[in-house]
Amino acid sequence: MAAPQTPYDAVLHAARDVAKLDCALDAEMLGTALLGSVYSVAATDRATAVREFVGQFLSATTRRRTASATTIREVFAALVPDAEGAQEVRRGPQAPVWTEQLGKVRPTGCYAYGDVYGDQTSYLVTFAYDNTDDGGPEHAVVALVDHNIGITKDVFVGGPAERILGQVREMCATDELTWFREEDAGRLRGEVSKHLEITDGLSDLPADGNLATDRALATARLALLPASTVPQLTEPPELSGPDRERLLRDFLSSPEAARFTLNDVSADDELASLHFCLSLILDHAASLPEPDPLRWSPAVAGLFLLDWVHRRAVLDMDDAAMLPRVTRAWSAYAIRKRGLPAAAAEQTDTVVEEMIPEFARLYATGEKRSPATAAVAQLISEGVDPNDAEAIDAWIETNRHRLTDDS
Repeated sequence: MAAPQTPYDAVLHAARDVAKLDCALDAEMLGTALLGSVYSVAATDRATAVREFVGQFLSATTRRRTASATTIREVFAALVPDAEGAQEVRRGPQAPVWTEQLGKVRPTGCYAYGDVYGDQTSYLVTFAYDNTDDGGPEHAVVALVDHNIGITKDVFVGGPAERILGQVREMCATDELTWFREEDAGRLRGEVSKHLEITDGLSDLPADGNLATDRALATARLALLPASTVPQLTEPPELSGPDRERLLRDFLSSPEAARFTLNDVSADDELASLHFCLSLILDHAASLPEPDPLRWSPAVAGLFLLDWVHRRAVLDMDDAAMLPRVTRAWSAYAIRKRGLPAAAAEQTDTVVEEMIPEFARLYATGEKRSPATAAVAQLISEGVDPNDAEAIDAWIETNRHRLTDDS
Protein backbone atom coordinates (compact mmCIF):
# COMPACT_ATOMS: atom_id res chain seq x y z
CA MET A 1 0.00 0.00 0.00
CA ALA A 2 1.33 3.41 -0.96
CA ALA A 3 2.12 5.80 1.87
CA PRO A 4 -0.48 8.57 2.46
CA GLN A 5 0.33 11.64 0.36
CA THR A 6 -0.98 14.36 2.66
CA PRO A 7 -1.69 14.79 6.38
CA TYR A 8 -5.39 14.58 5.53
CA ASP A 9 -4.88 11.21 3.83
CA ALA A 10 -3.02 10.05 6.93
CA VAL A 11 -5.97 11.04 9.12
CA LEU A 12 -8.44 9.31 6.84
CA HIS A 13 -6.32 6.18 6.95
CA ALA A 14 -6.09 6.26 10.76
CA ALA A 15 -9.88 6.77 10.96
CA ARG A 16 -10.74 4.10 8.41
CA ASP A 17 -12.74 2.07 10.96
CA VAL A 18 -14.47 4.97 12.71
CA ALA A 19 -17.89 4.10 11.27
CA LYS A 20 -17.62 0.62 12.80
CA LEU A 21 -17.33 1.91 16.36
CA ASP A 22 -20.11 1.23 18.85
CA CYS A 23 -20.97 4.68 20.16
CA ALA A 24 -20.36 8.41 19.89
CA LEU A 25 -17.95 8.49 22.83
CA ASP A 26 -15.65 5.94 21.19
CA ALA A 27 -15.61 8.05 18.02
CA GLU A 28 -14.94 11.25 19.94
CA MET A 29 -12.06 9.57 21.77
CA LEU A 30 -10.59 8.50 18.43
CA GLY A 31 -11.05 11.99 17.00
CA THR A 32 -9.44 13.76 19.95
CA ALA A 33 -6.46 11.38 19.81
CA LEU A 34 -5.93 12.18 16.12
CA LEU A 35 -6.10 15.91 16.77
CA GLY A 36 -3.70 15.43 19.66
CA SER A 37 -0.96 14.77 17.12
CA VAL A 38 -1.58 18.20 15.60
CA TYR A 39 -1.64 19.84 19.03
CA SER A 40 1.60 18.24 20.19
CA VAL A 41 3.70 19.19 17.15
CA ALA A 42 2.40 22.76 16.70
CA ALA A 43 5.19 25.30 16.96
CA THR A 44 3.06 28.28 18.03
CA ASP A 45 -0.46 28.69 19.44
CA ARG A 46 -1.53 25.06 19.67
CA ALA A 47 -5.27 25.70 19.97
CA THR A 48 -5.21 27.81 16.82
CA ALA A 49 -3.16 25.15 15.04
CA VAL A 50 -5.80 22.50 15.80
CA ARG A 51 -8.65 24.78 14.73
CA GLU A 52 -6.92 25.66 11.47
CA PHE A 53 -6.08 22.02 10.76
CA VAL A 54 -9.69 20.97 11.22
CA GLY A 55 -10.84 23.74 8.89
CA GLN A 56 -8.30 22.69 6.26
CA PHE A 57 -9.20 19.02 6.69
CA LEU A 58 -12.90 19.72 6.21
CA SER A 59 -12.13 21.73 3.07
CA ALA A 60 -9.80 19.08 1.65
CA THR A 61 -12.22 16.21 2.23
CA THR A 62 -15.45 17.80 1.03
CA ARG A 63 -15.80 15.34 -1.85
CA ARG A 64 -14.94 12.21 0.11
CA ARG A 65 -18.03 10.00 0.27
CA THR A 66 -16.92 6.89 2.14
CA ALA A 67 -18.62 6.18 5.46
CA SER A 68 -15.36 6.63 7.36
CA ALA A 69 -14.59 9.98 5.71
CA THR A 70 -18.03 11.50 6.27
CA THR A 71 -18.10 10.18 9.83
CA ILE A 72 -14.70 11.53 10.89
CA ARG A 73 -15.68 14.87 9.36
CA GLU A 74 -18.71 14.93 11.69
CA VAL A 75 -16.55 13.95 14.65
CA PHE A 76 -14.04 16.75 14.01
CA ALA A 77 -16.85 19.27 13.48
CA ALA A 78 -18.35 18.28 16.85
CA LEU A 79 -15.00 18.49 18.62
CA VAL A 80 -13.95 21.84 17.09
CA PRO A 81 -17.21 23.59 16.22
CA ASP A 82 -15.50 26.97 15.70
CA ALA A 83 -13.28 25.62 12.90
CA GLU A 84 -13.97 27.05 9.46
CA GLY A 85 -16.61 24.96 7.71
CA ALA A 86 -17.61 22.98 10.81
CA GLN A 87 -21.16 24.33 10.82
CA GLU A 88 -21.65 23.29 7.19
CA VAL A 89 -20.76 19.63 7.73
CA ARG A 90 -23.75 17.40 6.95
CA ARG A 91 -24.45 13.81 7.88
CA GLY A 92 -23.45 11.23 5.30
CA PRO A 93 -25.94 8.69 3.95
CA GLN A 94 -23.97 5.82 5.50
CA ALA A 95 -23.48 7.48 8.87
CA PRO A 96 -23.79 5.27 11.97
CA VAL A 97 -26.87 5.98 14.07
CA TRP A 98 -24.72 7.21 16.93
CA THR A 99 -23.52 10.27 14.96
CA GLU A 100 -26.69 12.02 16.12
CA GLN A 101 -25.28 11.88 19.65
CA LEU A 102 -21.91 13.50 18.91
CA GLY A 103 -21.47 16.24 21.48
CA LYS A 104 -25.03 15.76 22.80
CA VAL A 105 -24.10 15.60 26.48
CA ARG A 106 -25.08 17.46 29.63
CA PRO A 107 -22.96 18.05 32.75
CA THR A 108 -24.16 16.04 35.77
CA GLY A 109 -21.72 17.25 38.42
CA CYS A 110 -18.84 19.70 38.95
CA TYR A 111 -16.15 19.19 41.60
CA ALA A 112 -12.71 20.38 42.64
CA TYR A 113 -10.04 18.77 44.79
CA GLY A 114 -6.41 19.37 45.58
CA ASP A 115 -3.64 19.55 48.17
CA VAL A 116 -3.94 21.78 51.21
CA TYR A 117 -0.77 23.63 50.25
CA GLY A 118 -2.34 25.05 47.09
CA ASP A 119 0.22 23.55 44.69
CA GLN A 120 -2.34 21.89 42.44
CA THR A 121 -6.10 21.87 41.93
CA SER A 122 -7.90 19.21 39.90
CA TYR A 123 -11.29 20.02 38.40
CA LEU A 124 -13.66 17.17 37.62
CA VAL A 125 -16.88 17.34 35.59
CA THR A 126 -19.12 14.37 34.87
CA PHE A 127 -21.16 14.23 31.64
CA ALA A 128 -24.00 12.05 30.36
CA TYR A 129 -25.33 11.64 26.81
CA ASP A 130 -28.94 12.39 26.02
CA ASN A 131 -29.13 8.85 24.62
CA THR A 132 -26.74 6.55 26.46
CA ASP A 133 -27.37 3.61 24.10
CA ASP A 134 -25.95 5.42 21.09
CA GLY A 135 -23.93 8.08 22.87
CA GLY A 136 -22.06 5.99 25.40
CA PRO A 137 -21.62 5.80 29.15
CA GLU A 138 -21.43 8.67 31.60
CA HIS A 139 -17.84 9.89 31.66
CA ALA A 140 -15.62 12.41 33.39
CA VAL A 141 -13.33 15.23 32.33
CA VAL A 142 -10.50 15.91 34.77
CA ALA A 143 -8.19 18.92 34.40
CA LEU A 144 -5.12 19.45 36.58
CA VAL A 145 -4.06 23.06 37.22
CA ASP A 146 -0.54 23.53 38.58
CA HIS A 147 -0.37 26.81 40.50
CA ASN A 148 3.42 26.77 40.84
CA ILE A 149 3.96 27.01 37.08
CA GLY A 150 0.59 28.57 36.22
CA ILE A 151 -0.66 26.09 33.60
CA THR A 152 -3.27 23.42 33.06
CA LYS A 153 -0.77 20.60 33.31
CA ASP A 154 -2.99 17.74 32.19
CA VAL A 155 -6.48 16.89 31.01
CA PHE A 156 -8.08 13.47 30.98
CA VAL A 157 -11.34 12.06 29.66
CA GLY A 158 -12.41 8.66 30.93
CA GLY A 159 -15.04 6.56 32.60
CA PRO A 160 -17.08 5.26 34.08
CA ALA A 161 -17.71 8.59 35.77
CA GLU A 162 -19.09 7.04 38.96
CA ARG A 163 -15.92 5.01 39.48
CA ILE A 164 -13.59 7.98 38.90
CA LEU A 165 -15.59 10.24 41.20
CA GLY A 166 -15.73 7.52 43.87
CA GLN A 167 -11.96 7.04 43.77
CA VAL A 168 -11.38 10.77 44.17
CA ARG A 169 -13.80 11.04 47.09
CA GLU A 170 -12.17 8.08 48.84
CA MET A 171 -8.66 9.44 48.31
CA CYS A 172 -9.54 12.83 49.75
CA ALA A 173 -11.50 11.36 52.66
CA THR A 174 -8.50 9.33 53.83
CA ASP A 175 -5.79 11.97 53.34
CA GLU A 176 -5.83 15.01 55.61
CA LEU A 177 -3.50 16.85 53.25
CA THR A 178 -6.14 16.92 50.49
CA TRP A 179 -9.57 18.53 50.15
CA PHE A 180 -12.67 17.97 48.01
CA ARG A 181 -15.72 20.11 47.26
CA GLU A 182 -18.48 20.69 44.77
CA GLU A 183 -17.51 23.54 42.44
CA ASP A 184 -19.37 26.28 40.61
CA ALA A 185 -19.53 25.27 36.94
CA GLY A 186 -18.64 28.71 35.61
CA ARG A 187 -15.69 29.16 37.91
CA LEU A 188 -14.43 25.69 36.98
CA ARG A 189 -14.62 26.48 33.28
CA GLY A 190 -12.90 29.82 33.77
CA GLU A 191 -10.02 28.50 35.86
CA VAL A 192 -9.23 25.60 33.54
CA SER A 193 -9.56 27.72 30.39
CA LYS A 194 -7.41 30.55 31.77
CA HIS A 195 -4.55 28.23 32.59
CA LEU A 196 -5.01 26.14 29.43
CA GLU A 197 -4.43 29.24 27.30
CA ILE A 198 -0.99 29.49 28.85
CA THR A 199 -0.36 25.79 28.25
CA ASP A 200 -1.29 26.23 24.58
CA GLY A 201 1.56 28.69 24.13
CA LEU A 202 4.29 26.52 25.66
CA SER A 203 7.15 25.49 23.41
CA ASP A 204 7.40 22.18 25.28
CA LEU A 205 4.40 20.39 26.72
CA PRO A 206 4.43 18.51 30.05
CA ALA A 207 5.87 15.08 29.33
CA ASP A 208 3.38 12.86 31.15
CA GLY A 209 -0.38 12.52 30.96
CA ASN A 210 -3.13 12.87 28.36
CA LEU A 211 -2.92 16.59 27.66
CA ALA A 212 -2.39 16.36 23.91
CA THR A 213 -4.60 13.37 23.15
CA ASP A 214 -7.60 14.40 25.26
CA ARG A 215 -7.49 18.18 24.91
CA ALA A 216 -9.91 18.61 22.01
CA LEU A 217 -12.63 16.51 23.64
CA ALA A 218 -12.04 18.00 27.09
CA THR A 219 -12.34 21.59 25.84
CA ALA A 220 -15.43 20.73 23.78
CA ARG A 221 -17.03 19.37 26.94
CA LEU A 222 -15.99 22.29 29.14
CA ALA A 223 -17.38 24.72 26.56
CA LEU A 224 -20.83 23.34 27.42
CA LEU A 225 -20.56 24.73 30.94
CA PRO A 226 -22.04 28.16 31.62
CA ALA A 227 -19.86 31.24 31.66
CA SER A 228 -18.82 32.23 35.14
CA THR A 229 -21.14 34.35 37.28
CA VAL A 230 -18.74 34.01 40.21
CA PRO A 231 -15.55 36.09 40.48
CA GLN A 232 -12.53 34.11 39.35
CA LEU A 233 -9.98 33.11 41.94
CA THR A 234 -7.52 35.98 41.99
CA GLU A 235 -3.85 35.97 42.86
CA PRO A 236 -2.75 38.16 45.78
CA PRO A 237 -0.88 41.26 44.62
CA GLU A 238 2.85 41.55 45.08
CA LEU A 239 3.80 42.91 48.47
CA SER A 240 4.56 46.62 48.70
CA GLY A 241 7.60 47.77 50.62
CA PRO A 242 5.66 48.51 53.85
CA ASP A 243 3.80 45.20 53.57
CA ARG A 244 7.08 43.34 53.22
CA GLU A 245 8.44 45.05 56.30
CA ARG A 246 5.34 44.21 58.35
CA LEU A 247 5.48 40.58 57.24
CA LEU A 248 9.17 40.28 58.10
CA ARG A 249 8.67 41.89 61.51
CA ASP A 250 5.84 39.47 62.22
CA PHE A 251 8.01 36.53 61.19
CA LEU A 252 11.01 37.62 63.28
CA SER A 253 8.79 37.89 66.36
CA SER A 254 7.17 34.49 65.70
CA PRO A 255 7.69 31.28 67.67
CA GLU A 256 9.07 29.69 64.49
CA ALA A 257 11.86 32.27 64.28
CA ALA A 258 12.59 31.70 67.97
CA ARG A 259 12.71 27.92 67.49
CA PHE A 260 15.45 28.34 64.89
CA THR A 261 17.15 31.11 66.95
CA LEU A 262 16.62 33.74 64.28
CA ASN A 263 15.06 36.31 66.59
CA ASP A 264 18.24 37.06 68.51
CA VAL A 265 20.78 37.24 65.68
CA SER A 266 23.02 40.21 66.47
CA ALA A 267 26.38 39.87 64.72
CA ASP A 268 26.50 42.24 61.75
CA ASP A 269 27.49 39.66 59.16
CA GLU A 270 24.96 37.10 60.41
CA LEU A 271 22.22 39.75 60.59
CA ALA A 272 22.96 40.82 57.01
CA SER A 273 22.71 37.20 55.85
CA LEU A 274 19.42 36.74 57.70
CA HIS A 275 17.78 39.71 56.00
CA PHE A 276 19.27 38.76 52.63
CA CYS A 277 17.85 35.24 52.93
CA LEU A 278 14.43 36.57 53.87
CA SER A 279 14.49 38.94 50.91
CA LEU A 280 15.23 35.96 48.67
CA ILE A 281 12.17 34.10 49.96
CA LEU A 282 9.94 37.10 49.23
CA ASP A 283 11.53 37.70 45.83
CA HIS A 284 11.00 34.06 44.92
CA ALA A 285 7.33 34.28 45.90
CA ALA A 286 6.95 37.36 43.70
CA SER A 287 8.33 35.38 40.74
CA LEU A 288 5.62 32.68 40.96
CA PRO A 289 2.36 32.85 38.95
CA GLU A 290 0.48 33.35 42.22
CA PRO A 291 2.81 35.61 44.25
CA ASP A 292 1.83 34.80 47.83
CA PRO A 293 4.82 34.34 50.17
CA LEU A 294 2.64 32.42 52.63
CA ARG A 295 1.67 29.81 50.03
CA TRP A 296 4.48 27.50 50.99
CA SER A 297 4.84 23.76 50.48
CA PRO A 298 7.45 21.05 49.95
CA ALA A 299 7.19 21.72 46.21
CA VAL A 300 7.64 25.49 46.56
CA ALA A 301 10.53 24.95 48.96
CA GLY A 302 12.16 22.67 46.39
CA LEU A 303 11.75 25.19 43.60
CA PHE A 304 13.30 27.83 45.84
CA LEU A 305 16.11 25.92 47.54
CA LEU A 306 17.21 23.63 44.70
CA ASP A 307 16.66 25.79 41.64
CA TRP A 308 15.65 29.46 41.83
CA VAL A 309 18.15 30.63 44.41
CA HIS A 310 21.09 29.13 42.50
CA ARG A 311 20.02 30.76 39.23
CA ARG A 312 19.11 34.14 40.64
CA ALA A 313 21.28 34.89 43.67
CA VAL A 314 24.94 35.02 44.61
CA LEU A 315 25.45 33.58 48.08
CA ASP A 316 28.55 33.90 50.20
CA MET A 317 29.39 31.23 52.77
CA ASP A 318 27.44 32.99 55.53
CA ASP A 319 24.36 33.19 53.31
CA ALA A 320 24.66 29.53 52.32
CA ALA A 321 24.89 28.52 55.98
CA MET A 322 21.93 30.70 56.94
CA LEU A 323 19.50 29.93 54.10
CA PRO A 324 18.42 26.36 55.04
CA ARG A 325 17.74 27.49 58.61
CA VAL A 326 15.67 30.45 57.42
CA THR A 327 13.81 28.25 54.95
CA ARG A 328 12.81 25.74 57.64
CA ALA A 329 11.62 28.53 59.93
CA TRP A 330 9.68 30.23 57.12
CA SER A 331 8.07 26.93 56.18
CA ALA A 332 6.72 26.43 59.68
CA TYR A 333 5.63 30.07 59.96
CA ALA A 334 3.80 30.19 56.63
CA ILE A 335 1.97 26.92 57.24
CA ARG A 336 0.83 28.05 60.69
CA LYS A 337 -0.34 31.42 59.36
CA ARG A 338 -2.49 29.64 56.77
CA GLY A 339 -3.99 27.31 59.37
CA LEU A 340 -2.84 24.09 57.70
CA PRO A 341 -2.82 20.83 59.68
CA ALA A 342 0.15 19.81 61.79
CA ALA A 343 0.88 17.01 59.33
CA ALA A 344 1.56 19.64 56.66
CA ALA A 345 4.13 21.37 58.83
CA GLU A 346 5.80 18.08 59.71
CA GLN A 347 5.92 16.92 56.10
CA THR A 348 7.32 20.21 54.85
CA ASP A 349 10.02 20.41 57.51
CA THR A 350 11.07 16.81 56.82
CA VAL A 351 11.30 17.43 53.08
CA VAL A 352 13.22 20.69 53.49
CA GLU A 353 15.68 19.04 55.87
CA GLU A 354 16.24 16.28 53.32
CA MET A 355 16.98 18.91 50.66
CA ILE A 356 19.83 20.53 52.56
CA PRO A 357 22.64 18.21 51.37
CA GLU A 358 21.60 18.74 47.74
CA PHE A 359 21.37 22.50 48.32
CA ALA A 360 24.91 22.45 49.71
CA ARG A 361 26.15 20.43 46.74
CA LEU A 362 24.60 22.82 44.23
CA TYR A 363 26.08 25.77 46.08
CA ALA A 364 29.51 24.17 46.02
CA THR A 365 29.45 23.19 42.34
CA GLY A 366 27.63 26.25 40.99
CA GLU A 367 26.20 24.02 38.27
CA LYS A 368 22.81 25.73 38.21
CA ARG A 369 24.09 29.28 38.11
CA SER A 370 22.87 31.37 35.21
CA PRO A 371 25.57 33.14 33.14
CA ALA A 372 24.68 36.44 34.78
CA THR A 373 24.84 34.99 38.29
CA ALA A 374 28.12 33.25 37.50
CA ALA A 375 29.57 36.54 36.24
CA VAL A 376 28.59 38.37 39.43
CA ALA A 377 30.03 35.54 41.53
CA GLN A 378 33.30 35.84 39.59
CA LEU A 379 33.46 39.58 40.23
CA ILE A 380 32.87 39.13 43.94
CA SER A 381 35.47 36.36 44.18
CA GLU A 382 38.01 38.77 42.69
CA GLY A 383 37.11 41.55 45.10
CA VAL A 384 35.02 43.68 42.72
CA ASP A 385 31.84 45.29 44.03
CA PRO A 386 29.11 44.39 41.48
CA ASN A 387 27.30 47.61 42.39
CA ASP A 388 30.32 49.80 41.52
CA ALA A 389 30.15 50.61 37.79
CA GLU A 390 33.64 52.14 37.72
CA ALA A 391 35.14 49.08 39.41
CA ILE A 392 33.41 46.80 36.90
CA ASP A 393 34.71 48.89 33.98
CA ALA A 394 38.21 48.73 35.40
CA TRP A 395 37.95 44.95 35.84
CA ILE A 396 36.74 44.52 32.24
CA GLU A 397 39.65 46.65 30.94
CA THR A 398 42.17 44.69 32.96
CA ASN A 399 40.74 41.34 31.88
CA ARG A 400 39.88 42.23 28.29
CA HIS A 401 42.40 39.76 26.86
CA ARG A 402 40.99 36.95 28.99
CA LEU A 403 37.40 37.72 27.98
CA THR A 404 38.42 37.75 24.32
CA ASP A 405 40.20 34.43 24.65
CA ASP A 406 37.21 32.86 26.44
CA SER A 407 34.86 33.93 23.67
